[in-house]
Amino acid sequence: MLSIIEQIKQGKLWDFHGGIHPAENKDLSNKSPIVNAGIPQELVLPLKQHIGSKGDIIVAVGDKVQKGQPLTQGDIAMCVPVHAPTSGTITAIEQRTTAHPSGLSDLCIVIAPDQQDTWCDKTTYADYEDRDPAELIDAIRLNGIAGLGGAGFPTARKLQGGLGNVDILIINAAECEPYITADDRLMRDYAEEVIEGVRILRHIISPKLTIIGIEDNKPEAIQALEQHVKEDDNILIRVVPTKYPSGSSKQLVKILTGREVPSQSRSTSVGVIMQNVGTAFAIKRAIIDGEPLIERVVTLTGEAFKERGNVFAMLGTPIAYLLDKFGYKADKKHPRVIIGGSLMGFTLPHSNVPITKMTNCILAPKRKELPLHTYEMACIRCSACADVCPSSLLPQQLQWYAKDQNYEKCEEYNLQDCIECGACAYVCPSEIPLVQYYRQAKAEIWARSQDEINAERARQRFEAKQARMDRDKAERENRFKKAAETRREEMAKTGGDDAVAAAIARVKAKQAAAQNEKPEVKPAVAAAIAAAKAKQAASAQGATSETLPDNSEMAKLREERKRQARERKAEKEAGESTTSASSNDSKKDAVAAAIARAKAKKAQQASEQKAPVADTAVENAEVDPKKAAIAAAVARAKAKKEAQQAQSESTSEPVAETETVDPKKAAVAAAVARAKARKAAQQAQAQAQAQAQSEITPEPVAETEDVDPKKAAVAAAVARAKARKAAQQAEAQSETTSEPAAETETVDPKKAAVAAAVARAKARKAAQQAQAQSETTPEPVAETEAVDPKKAAVAAAVARAKARKAAQQAEAQSETTSEPVAETEAVDPKKAAVAAAVARAKARKAAQQAAKEQQNIEED
Repeated sequence: MLSIIEQIKQGKLWDFHGGIHPAENKDLSNKSPIVNAGIPQELVLPLKQHIGSKGDIIVAVGDKVQKGQPLTQGDIAMCVPVHAPTSGTITAIEQRTTAHPSGLSDLCIVIAPDQQDTWCDKTTYADYEDRDPAELIDAIRLNGIAGLGGAGFPTARKLQGGLGNVDILIINAAECEPYITADDRLMRDYAEEVIEGVRILRHIISPKLTIIGIEDNKPEAIQALEQHVKEDDNILIRVVPTKYPSGSSKQLVKILTGREVPSQSRSTSVGVIMQNVGTAFAIKRAIIDGEPLIERVVTLTGEAFKERGNVFAMLGTPIAYLLDKFGYKADKKHPRVIIGGSLMGFTLPHSNVPITKMTNCILAPKRKELPLHTYEMACIRCSACADVCPSSLLPQQLQWYAKDQNYEKCEEYNLQDCIECGACAYVCPSEIPLVQYYRQAKAEIWARSQDEINAERARQRFEAKQARMDRDKAERENRFKKAAETRREEMAKTGGDDAVAAAIARVKAKQAAAQNEKPEVKPAVAAAIAAAKAKQAASAQGATSETLPDNSEMAKLREERKRQARERKAEKEAGESTTSASSNDSKKDAVAAAIARAKAKKAQQASEQKAPVADTAVENAEVDPKKAAIAAAVARAKAKKEAQQAQSESTSEPVAETETVDPKKAAVAAAVARAKARKAAQQAQAQAQAQAQSEITPEPVAETEDVDPKKAAVAAAVARAKARKAAQQAEAQSETTSEPAAETETVDPKKAAVAAAVARAKARKAAQQAQAQSETTPEPVAETEAVDPKKAAVAAAVARAKARKAAQQAEAQSETTSEPVAETEAVDPKKAAVAAAVARAKARKAAQQAAKEQQNIEED
């Protein structure tokens, strides 16, 4: 049995399933040689013009570049660089629309040519037969060569995959797509360079057999190739029947070798590697001439072109430039420009799209030449699409699943094996755009697979991070454990204790002691508990039947805590009011001092004007010291008498308090009463100080001409300071003595009443003694007229201050002794405190009224 290679050499050909024979329309563009398209005003170079990843930009806006200079770079085999097609300046690096069915934009480098077309330094390999294949493959990658047949697969990556794995090299020269004649004219015009490129590929791969597959509709190209092929080249030119899509990779492998490429695999899996004719030509230019891939042959065809043919167009040339230069006249009703052939091409969104490495044809048909599909009709299940499918697929089922977005079924029916040749859509009587459905489904499947890959990569990173954190935690714990063991060993050697263990033991001991300790009971709480127990015992003795459990003890504790909180709040408010009152007192003192100084100056001026007569006039007519002293003594006596009456009333009132007062309301009322009483006492004190000033300062001025105003002001300030100090002492005594009375509940009522009576008697006696002293002190002034009036006024002021201080002390004693009288075994202590506060408020009010009456008397 003959081998495959022997059968091929004998001229055996195979066939593939399906295929169609559309109108070729190649005569429109294959009659004239290839021409140069020229240099446009702007070149737009997308970074990605191949299958694979983008390169890194190595230029910046404003840089001057030369022809053939690399603009990007990459270190992987699937990344090929982009070069400058001509010399010029980088004007922008921005997003521009690219030649893609989606019509989306991509990052592009924009060059403004300088029309000089200056080359950079070239690297050539004229002696390529003496070079290592790996070196040549790297040179092919650095020159940016990708497959020019339409797929754009990086040539260097394909050659690396074929080293040592293939025995047949196929050069694809079929060019089966209608309208396209780029490879045909290239083989006619540059056959020698094409064959030289094939020789370079043979040197790199070292196959057993090299075949150039070409359709029989290109006789001129076949003849040109045969003229340049030598016998020792081991190159076969095999002519195949014209059938679409015989130029597809898998289909051409089947025709020339009889081998079938497995699903989702490449031809290298069956020992065959395939390269396009244009790729072989570009390899020759790169290796021997040192020119990177900066231009390619593009077919300009269609009846809308006035000048049709093939041109060498620089990569990045705008299609609009080619349309204008070669006489494009758009159809008025249906203007359109297609990149590619009539079956596998796609319509451009606009003409400002650049030429790329995968652009082999620009088709501008008129409406009659290539009619548009008006609308999609329902599938009639004719199976014509399945009959012509070269990949033996089921296009009808694939279209259903793609339309329904059932992508799992699409993969199950091998959608990825579709080569998007368009044969199914060409024969469909319902004019269903099947290829469009397949492209959309492929794009969605690819996007989902990328998401899954990214998610899996993220999961692996997360798990790696967690493992690293767990590992670090375990290492830390081991270090701590080892350090603790080392510390214990050292402590054991030195005879000491472990400091950490000792600290832990101390903490545990403190916690245990705190739990064993009993909570401290406050005296007030203890008294309340004792009173509750006494009440409970009394009620138990008088009861004739069994009593229920009593929770009054806990209730009293709660009420005691609430009462203390309210008292603290009330004291705080009273303190605030005291501060405000003190500030008012200071203001009043300043005003009084200013008034005193003004009166003193006025009196001095008057005395200077009436020098000889002033003494007698003042003594006889205006001020009589004896009468003034007597009037002051009478006023003080009346005030003290009224204060004693108010005290006696306040001591008798708490006894009348009933047991029906609410404890909470009584506590609140007591706090309010104390605050009001303090405020009233402060106001009375301020009035008394003002009265003292008026009594002290003017009298000496009236007596003689020699009184100094400064001394009068000093005397007034001293009197005010003494009055404030006496008021503060009295208030402190009242606060300290009033509170303990409410805390004891176990005092005997009879003893408390006796003590209150004794305290009242002592208070009356002290008040009488103070009154007697105040009455006796001014009398010597009244006995003789020779007493100094100035000294008499001072003595009177001192006596009044002592009388007020004694009255305040008596009042404080009466308040402290009167509260226990109200205490009984059945009376609530809170009610007694409220009654005491009410009594104190009434006493202060009476004292204020007495002070006002005294002031009125002195003024009269």
